[in-house]
Amino acid sequence: MQDEMSYNAKLANNIRTLRKKNKYSQEYLAELIDRTREHVNRLEKGKETIGFPTFIKLATVFNVSLDELAGFKTTKLF
Repeated sequence: MQDEMSYNAKLANNIRTLRKKNKYSQEYLAELIDRTREHVNRLEKGKETIGFPTFIKLATVFNVSLDELAGFKTTKLF
């Protein structure tokens, strides 16, 4: 359970960091991934479990690998 919580927190932080780095609003990112702004907000707070299709869309939008988005590799992220 602890690993899952830390994974969600890391993923949430990475989504927020990448969104801000790209100067996207939550609303604009939501449009790009076909979700609502509220969904993006919950993802960034770690309160929403991310589905694989959304995970892939986010990696594509941010032009990072799935490993980078998940926090396993940070070469492009920071």
